[in-house]
Amino acid sequence: MVTSITPEEFRATDGLEDWRVDADSASITFSTPDFNAGADFVADIAAIADELDHHPDVDLRYASVTVRTTTHSEGGLTDHDVALALRITRAADQLGFAPER
Repeated sequence: MVTSITPEEFRATDGLEDWRVDADSASITFSTPDFNAGADFVADIAAIADELDHHPDVDLRYASVTVRTTTHSEGGLTDHDVALALRITRAADQLGFAPER
Protein backbone atom coordinates (compact mmCIF):
# COMPACT_ATOMS: atom_id res chain seq x y z
CA MET A 1 0.00 0.00 0.00
CA VAL A 2 1.19 3.49 -0.85
CA THR A 3 0.79 6.29 1.69
CA SER A 4 0.77 9.87 0.42
CA ILE A 5 2.81 12.38 2.40
CA THR A 6 3.16 16.14 2.39
CA PRO A 7 6.31 17.94 1.34
CA GLU A 8 6.72 18.92 5.00
CA GLU A 9 6.64 15.27 6.07
CA PHE A 10 9.32 14.44 3.50
CA ARG A 11 11.49 17.35 4.71
CA ALA A 12 11.07 16.25 8.34
CA THR A 13 12.50 12.78 7.69
CA ASP A 14 15.89 12.29 9.33
CA GLY A 15 18.55 11.83 6.67
CA LEU A 16 16.75 13.75 3.93
CA GLU A 17 17.68 17.28 4.96
CA ASP A 18 19.69 17.90 1.77
CA TRP A 19 16.86 17.01 -0.60
CA ARG A 20 14.97 19.87 -2.29
CA VAL A 21 11.23 19.40 -2.07
CA ASP A 22 8.43 21.01 -4.02
CA ALA A 23 4.70 20.32 -4.11
CA ASP A 24 4.95 16.92 -5.80
CA SER A 25 8.57 15.78 -5.96
CA ALA A 26 11.95 15.75 -4.24
CA SER A 27 15.38 16.07 -5.81
CA ILE A 28 19.06 16.16 -4.96
CA THR A 29 22.34 16.57 -6.82
CA PHE A 30 25.44 14.70 -5.69
CA SER A 31 28.97 15.73 -6.70
CA THR A 32 31.00 12.88 -8.18
CA PRO A 33 34.72 12.81 -8.94
CA ASP A 34 34.22 12.04 -12.65
CA PHE A 35 31.83 10.65 -15.25
CA ASN A 36 32.66 6.98 -14.65
CA ALA A 37 32.13 7.28 -10.90
CA GLY A 38 28.81 8.96 -11.61
CA ALA A 39 27.83 6.19 -14.03
CA ASP A 40 28.62 3.55 -11.42
CA PHE A 41 26.47 5.46 -8.93
CA VAL A 42 23.63 5.56 -11.47
CA ALA A 43 23.92 1.76 -11.74
CA ASP A 44 23.66 1.56 -7.94
CA ILE A 45 20.57 3.78 -8.03
CA ALA A 46 19.04 1.54 -10.72
CA ALA A 47 19.59 -1.54 -8.56
CA ILE A 48 18.00 0.17 -5.54
CA ALA A 49 15.07 1.35 -7.67
CA ASP A 50 14.48 -2.15 -9.06
CA GLU A 51 14.64 -3.64 -5.57
CA LEU A 52 12.07 -1.13 -4.29
CA ASP A 53 10.06 -1.15 -7.54
CA HIS A 54 10.10 2.65 -7.50
CA HIS A 55 12.08 4.40 -10.22
CA PRO A 56 13.36 8.00 -10.08
CA ASP A 57 14.44 10.30 -12.87
CA VAL A 58 18.26 10.40 -12.98
CA ASP A 59 20.50 12.91 -14.76
CA LEU A 60 24.18 11.99 -15.18
CA ARG A 61 26.67 14.78 -15.86
CA TYR A 62 30.47 14.82 -15.91
CA ALA A 63 30.87 15.47 -12.20
CA SER A 64 27.37 15.12 -10.78
CA VAL A 65 24.25 12.97 -10.58
CA THR A 66 20.82 14.51 -10.03
CA VAL A 67 17.94 12.38 -8.79
CA ARG A 68 14.25 13.36 -8.78
CA THR A 69 11.56 11.19 -7.21
CA THR A 70 7.78 11.33 -7.17
CA THR A 71 4.98 8.78 -7.18
CA HIS A 72 3.19 9.37 -10.47
CA SER A 73 0.22 7.18 -9.60
CA GLU A 74 -0.45 9.33 -6.52
CA GLY A 75 0.40 12.67 -8.11
CA GLY A 76 2.97 13.53 -5.47
CA LEU A 77 5.18 12.29 -2.69
CA THR A 78 4.63 9.03 -0.82
CA ASP A 79 6.34 6.77 1.65
CA HIS A 80 7.91 5.04 -1.39
CA ASP A 81 9.77 8.26 -2.22
CA VAL A 82 11.05 8.50 1.35
CA ALA A 83 12.32 4.90 1.27
CA LEU A 84 14.01 5.44 -2.10
CA ALA A 85 15.57 8.76 -1.06
CA LEU A 86 16.95 7.27 2.14
CA ARG A 87 18.57 4.37 0.28
CA ILE A 88 20.05 6.65 -2.39
CA THR A 89 21.40 9.03 0.26
CA ARG A 90 22.95 6.10 2.14
CA ALA A 91 24.58 4.80 -1.07
CA ALA A 92 26.01 8.25 -1.85
CA ASP A 93 27.35 8.56 1.70
CA GLN A 94 29.08 5.18 1.41
CA LEU A 95 30.76 6.35 -1.82
CA GLY A 96 31.76 9.68 -0.30
CA PHE A 97 29.57 11.70 -2.69
CA ALA A 98 28.42 14.93 -1.07
CA PRO A 99 25.16 16.65 -1.95
CA GLU A 100 25.58 19.94 -3.76
CA ARG A 101 24.23 22.86 -1.78
